Amino acid sequence: MRRPVRYKNRHARSARREARTGRGGFLTRLAVISDTHLPRGPRALPAACVGLLSRAELVLHAGDFVSVAFLEELRAIGPPVEGVSGNMDEPALADSLPKQRVVEVGEVRIGMVHDAGPRAGREARLAARFEDCDAVVYGHTHLPQVERFQHLWVLNPGSPTERRRSPVHTMLVLEVRGSRITPELVSLDSA
Repeated sequence: MRRPVRYKNRHARSARREARTGRGGFLTRLAVISDTHLPRGPRALPAACVGLLSRAELVLHAGDFVSVAFLEELRAIGPPVEGVSGNMDEPALADSLPKQRVVEVGEVRIGMVHDAGPRAGREARLAARFEDCDAVVYGHTHLPQVERFQHLWVLNPGSPTERRRSPVHTMLVLEVRGSRITPELVSLDSA
């Protein structure tokens, strides 16, 4: 696996000051999406999703962007984008992205992979695969999951554009403060 990507947010100076004064860690807001499958006809990211992406400090995409053009569109929204390749990504895109990665945000390590394998035993496999991580983000199923398993948050944002068997279009917002992650599943159909 590649070396972890370290993300330094724009509050790093204040975080160092807070660490010296004992006031706690800085807060970083991440937007997490997967399985966007864009472009496809007239379909686009929902406005609520774009709003949450633009207000985040970092965007994580768990694969199946589908095209390089969509990755560039996502990057144009503003925050840095870290992602992994999915099974539906065009060859040029798949070649430019790792199949799995670890992103460090403050004191938190977040593993990323697109396909986490069959449902049976998924959480245990992810915990073993990313044993030094605090969370793992995966996609592929289009079914959201926010679950604590042993030491690990197991997170699937669902899909903002193609819900399939999920009742609604979804994404995740993660708040990271020091070594703590607070995940929130966001329904985009009611936003």
